[in-house]
Amino acid sequence: MYTETLAAGSGTAREFSGDQIFFTAGPLELNHQLEAHEVLNIIDVREPNDFAKGHVPGARNLPRHRWSDDSVLRRDTVNILYCYSNHSNLAASAVLKFTQKGFPVMEMEGGFEAWAEKHLPVEQ
Repeated sequence: MYTETLAAGSGTAREFSGDQIFFTAGPLELNHQLEAHEVLNIIDVREPNDFAKGHVPGARNLPRHRWSDDSVLRRDTVNILYCYSNHSNLAASAVLKFTQKGFPVMEMEGGFEAWAEKHLPVEQ
């Protein structure tokens, strides 16, 4: 059904697949960018209590109920958004919303679950 919706809308499933590659980054890739001190704006769209338990180092929390306040987003660098896992579409929804507002955004594949599974640094 989702693919049919894409095909009937502004693009095809093939274009969507290409966009997914362009608009996503894996946790290892993001960690390498952090280690290289690249200028990034990492946004965790999970609920505040989950953010407090642990998050990607340097991430800022922007849960869904605060999406109208885009002051934590930046226009001069990429905003990398993540949520809970591949089973949550929260980050994908945020990517769509903030892209429509003109922000450069990417989604971290697998969310925080994938980050933790790779035993990457966690900040509390």
